[in-house]
Amino acid sequence: MISVCMLASGSKGNAIYVSDGKTSILVDAGLSAIEIERRFHSRALNPERLDAIVVSHEHADHIKGVGVLSRRYRLPVYINELTLAAATTQLGAVHETVKFYRGAAFSIGGLCIHPFSVSHDASDSVGFTIQNGSTKMGIATDLGIATQLVCHHLKGCRLLILEANHDRRMLEEGPYPWHLKHRIQSRVGHLSNEASRDLLREVSHGSLRHVILAHMSETNNDPERALSVVGEALSHNGTKLSVACQHVAGEIIEI
Repeated sequence: MISVCMLASGSKGNAIYVSDGKTSILVDAGLSAIEIERRFHSRALNPERLDAIVVSHEHADHIKGVGVLSRRYRLPVYINELTLAAATTQLGAVHETVKFYRGAAFSIGGLCIHPFSVSHDASDSVGFTIQNGSTKMGIATDLGIATQLVCHHLKGCRLLILEANHDRRMLEEGPYPWHLKHRIQSRVGHLSNEASRDLLREVSHGSLRHVILAHMSETNNDPERALSVVGEALSHNGTKLSVACQHVAGEIIEI
C-alpha cells in the first residue's frame, strides 16, 4: 500500500508526501519549511517521521524549503548531479546529499523510486515512478511534451499525478507577456489540458484508480475545465479524477 498527500501544487510551490507506512518521503519541497510543517499537521501527519526528500529539479517552486527541512530533521536529499549543481546556492547546507541518476532505480526503505527524463527548462528535470511491492504510482509534472519515454514509465500505475497546467485558449487570450506564453507552450514548458488528456489516453488501464491533476495555473486554467477535458480520457472506466490545490493540503489517498 502507498499513501499520498498533495501538500501543495502550482507555481507558488509544490510538495508531495508519499509513504508505505514505514518509509515516508517528500517529493519536492517548494514552500517554506514552516508552511510545509503546517500542511503536514493539517492532515495529522508528522514531519519528524520523514526519511528523505527527493528533488525533481531546481526551480524554486520545488526546492524552496528543501535545505531548511533537511537540516531541521536531518534528512538526506536525493538529487541528481546537474540539479544539485544548479540548486546549491538555493539549498544552502543540507544534512546529507545522495545522488541518483535518471533511468536508474534506487530504494529508500520499502519504496523503489525510478527517475525518468522529462522535457522541461531545467538542468536535468525528472519525473518519478514509486513502487511498493506490486503497487505503483507515477509523477509527471513540469514537462512541455509527453514523450514515449514518459508514457513507457507511467504505464501500469494505480495512481498518477499528471500536469494539467493551462487551457490553451485561456493562456493565449490571458494577461501573460508573449515571451512567457511562448515558454509555457514550448517543448520545455508545461502540459496543457489537452496534452494531459492525450497522455492519459496512452497510459490509462483497468487498474488505474486515481488521477490527480497537478501544477494547474491559477491564471490560465480552470479546475472544472481541466476535469472536463482530461476526463475525456477516462470516459469508459471508473478511475477517480481530482485536482490538486495550491493553497491547502489535499486528502490522503491510499492505493
